[in-house]
Amino acid sequence: MRKLAALMILGLTFPSFFVGQVPNSPNISTKPETPQTGETAKVPARPELTAADAEAFLDGILPLQLAREDIAGATVVIVKDGKVLFEKGYGFSDVKAKKPVVAADTLFRPGSISKLFTWTAVMQLVEQGKIDLDRDVNDYIDYKIPEAFGKPITMRNLLTHTPGFEEQVKDLITFKTDKPNLGEYMKTHIPGRIFPPGTVPAYSNYGASLAGYIVERVSGQPFNQYIEEHIFKPLGMNHSTFEQPLPEELAPNMSNGYQLASDKELKFEMVTPFPAGSLSSTADDMSKFMLAHLQNGQLGDARILKPETAQLMHSRLFGLDPAANAMAYGFYEESRNGHRIIGHGGDTTAFHSDLHLVLDSGVGFFVSYNSAGRGQVSPRSIVWEAFLDRYFPYTPPPATAPDTAKQDAVAVSGSYESSRRSETSFIKAFSLLGETAVSPTEDGTIQVSALLAPNGKPKHWEEIAPMTFREVGGQDVLVFKPDQNGQLQMIIPYPFMTFQRVDLWDNSKILLTVVGVSLFVMLLTLILWFVGWLVRRHYGGKLELTRLEWWLRLTVRAVFALALIFIGTMVGLIMYATSNLDFLSDAGVKWFQTAQVIGVIAAVGTLAVFFNFVYAWISSRYRIWGKLQATLFAIVCLGFLWFVFAGHLLYFNSNF
Repeated sequence: MRKLAALMILGLTFPSFFVGQVPNSPNISTKPETPQTGETAKVPARPELTAADAEAFLDGILPLQLAREDIAGATVVIVKDGKVLFEKGYGFSDVKAKKPVVAADTLFRPGSISKLFTWTAVMQLVEQGKIDLDRDVNDYIDYKIPEAFGKPITMRNLLTHTPGFEEQVKDLITFKTDKPNLGEYMKTHIPGRIFPPGTVPAYSNYGASLAGYIVERVSGQPFNQYIEEHIFKPLGMNHSTFEQPLPEELAPNMSNGYQLASDKELKFEMVTPFPAGSLSSTADDMSKFMLAHLQNGQLGDARILKPETAQLMHSRLFGLDPAANAMAYGFYEESRNGHRIIGHGGDTTAFHSDLHLVLDSGVGFFVSYNSAGRGQVSPRSIVWEAFLDRYFPYTPPPATAPDTAKQDAVAVSGSYESSRRSETSFIKAFSLLGETAVSPTEDGTIQVSALLAPNGKPKHWEEIAPMTFREVGGQDVLVFKPDQNGQLQMIIPYPFMTFQRVDLWDNSKILLTVVGVSLFVMLLTLILWFVGWLVRRHYGGKLELTRLEWWLRLTVRAVFALALIFIGTMVGLIMYATSNLDFLSDAGVKWFQTAQVIGVIAAVGTLAVFFNFVYAWISSRYRIWGKLQATLFAIVCLGFLWFVFAGHLLYFNSNF
């Protein structure tokens, strides 16, 4: 699901640009399926989950993954029955120095798994009566979230990623050494609201950070200090911190981060909205957090949540369909292999992590990699699913496709955009680029362009119930149903976002074809214009043009040149920002806005192209080929403007 996370676009690195947020894997799982009457799900024999077997199993997978995917190192821990069953580091935390990963000592960056600590802190204050889940969040903060849709945002909305905020990436990650100021960030980076609260899940780093800021305001303690005193210390998590830069005593144990192990190490990433993703921790420390949650808030003599609060936190809170996974209170369901599982994923530029709790078996699994690697499908998902298949084997019952399977496959086809998107800045363009195509196949199944199997090829999905499709040979399920506005949506079992089918105006398959042809015609026109000038100069030829025609000819070419410069510059700036995240800050705003000024001039200049079209058809001086050329120029300008306005490329906004 890397294309999905990526083209979402700015999930942390443009192919995975949002801090930790969308798991790179397409391997979506749902609630266990109930066999039809008279059917029994097959449960293959399984080996016992012991430390020795787990080590042999992981030793057979992880070293090969690191070598094949060019990943520097990984750390993993498994807990079971109230204790650590197995923990181990693989590969290197420092490739150049050949420093090995040690599960008990080496710090990794779990990214958005940090949010689970924020949500735990929120629930601590809820059980103390200091936070009301259904109260307007504006009552807790020293600034105001603007009103919209006639409904306030509540903490319950923040816990389920349903406050309705658009995506925002400016200042998300920097490499500065100054401590981030949470209050200042919250007040100056308020996202637009694009959905009514409590209706559409749309993953939000800002929403999670708002919850962390409320913890800070309500408790009277800085967020980092609160987490330290109320979670880390009680659980004995002595190698964990939200502090940025790292405390001196922990800095030597921090693993380097890499895009590829063969590349140079990356700088330490500073997550500005730090309650959403700044945690640094060891696998051993993460085991303590998992054990506390698996034991209803208690670890040894320490209790971080009352049993009833922990159970509530793990329960279903918001879902789009009973057959799909739901958001719990910060955790999200990712049930699979006949078991209810909750967890969270996390990504920074370099680190990629997953945390899973198999509640009914008392098993927890945490894995983190310090490199993105080169594969299309996340290694962490492959390891996790292999772990489940080994120790919790399960074969879904057979299902019979409805008689309407082929018709339904056609009915759900089209282009879909993620609910996690921007609507008030040029980032909207990358939602268009990241659209997912659902296509019917000849055998009545469907393919989804962003959902790839481990071999990198699209999965096939067969209908097993009306508008419900299961992966052929797998468990993953997609549900198609109308949203509250009657718009068809594709519900994936990661419940923190959904995909909504787009209309013609936003259909990227058509739009990108049109704009691609338009820009090609513009470029070809400029080339031929120059070639024509050279030929006339060589042979002493001269165009017989009136003064108006001369200006129109020059203006049309200038508009084409500006349009090409504008689109090329915007794409170039985004590509540069992919590997230079500091650029997505105030320093980059002036460059984007300069490009947008060029875009405005080009857009306004198209009026001259349209005037040229009218003049060509009413003037007796233009022959049919001149009239057709003027028509073609007008059409390609319409294609350019379509992309510009559909992608909101000219929305001037200091936040994006």
